[in-house]
Amino acid sequence: MEITTFGAIFGLSMAIALIIGKVSPVYSLILGALLGGLFGGAGLPETVSLMIDGAKDIMPATLRIITAGVLAGVLIESGAASRIARTIVNVCGDQYALFALAVSAMLLTACGVFIDIAVITVSPIALSIAKNASFSRSAVLLAMIGGGKSGNLISPNPNTIAAAAEFQLDISRLMLANLVPAIAGLVFTAFLVSLLRKRGEIVTHFDAPDKQKLPSFFVAIIGPLVAIGLLALRPTTGINVDPLVALPVGGIVGCLAMGKIRRLNAWMTFGLGKMTPVAMLLLGTGTLAGIIKASALKTAIIQSINVSGLPGFLLAPISGVVMSAATASTTAGTTVACQAFSQSLLSMGISALAGAAMIHAGATVLDHLPHGSFFHATAGSVGMNLGDRLKLIPYETAVAIVLVTVSTLIHAF
Repeated sequence: MEITTFGAIFGLSMAIALIIGKVSPVYSLILGALLGGLFGGAGLPETVSLMIDGAKDIMPATLRIITAGVLAGVLIESGAASRIARTIVNVCGDQYALFALAVSAMLLTACGVFIDIAVITVSPIALSIAKNASFSRSAVLLAMIGGGKSGNLISPNPNTIAAAAEFQLDISRLMLANLVPAIAGLVFTAFLVSLLRKRGEIVTHFDAPDKQKLPSFFVAIIGPLVAIGLLALRPTTGINVDPLVALPVGGIVGCLAMGKIRRLNAWMTFGLGKMTPVAMLLLGTGTLAGIIKASALKTAIIQSINVSGLPGFLLAPISGVVMSAATASTTAGTTVACQAFSQSLLSMGISALAGAAMIHAGATVLDHLPHGSFFHATAGSVGMNLGDRLKLIPYETAVAIVLVTVSTLIHAF
């Protein structure tokens, strides 16, 4: 059963409209998938079957994401994430404070912390720096977002897990594949924030939160290093340690290193709470991806690229950009694009690694639009009003364009 192009576009449009209307993103995606199938020419039983098949395809990635909550919970609740960020800022000094904020956010996301959580974690340090140096809220927030987007490309985060699962790749290879684009994004972020340091509202007041007793930097970094080391065993030694095992082990080892094993259950519960909404979002995303995957939309997009004279490999970054705009989420955008277009890209002769890397980079371009939670969470982290937050969108988009451009240049050629 092939869904018409109109049906797929209608379903996607309805999902976007519902998300903008503040309906739960999970239900918005499921309802959009249902309407897309029905308006695309399928009956109710066929539509439901396609939705379930799409959700089934995402289950391996969803299971890995749930187990990743162990490491994330330990990093956040133990104060390890805050210690890592504070150490980087202290080492860089006042002269390079904005660059240090970008590096901190990049490293935290690269360790497996969600990008919005990384920004929220670093924001008290950022506001303190901004107050002392008379920097603008826009400058410090862009530093954290740009660094976070760069780190997101090389992290064992849900978006990387979903892309690796769909293209049947080793996650460590996919993380390494976008290392150069991530560095380019970090450098470009540093350039942009140097232009914005005095533009916008200057931070003049900030009440620092009570200082938490933090672990040492050496202890704080052990958990992420163990997790990344286990993931790196496959390309270096041929020993395959799945993220489903590597990430929880990293969290447990980190907990042991801090001497807080009795807190493990509470920290795992916290991490699970952070991962559950993402897992639910992915299931909703899977239903919509099932409809798009069975539709003529893929063919229409490929034909449009061919008619325009553009090279076929651009399907990868373009699909990532479009789906990130639709869902305002790197994870959901990456998942839909990978599920819908992976086979088409492979049939064009594009390698699995190149296709996954370009889609992943493309999904960072418009994941910060206002109908997503990232936009509002990051604004709240630094106390920024809606108008100033909207003005920041072109700058964070520019950082993401650098990421996807460098990734495309590397993997397409």
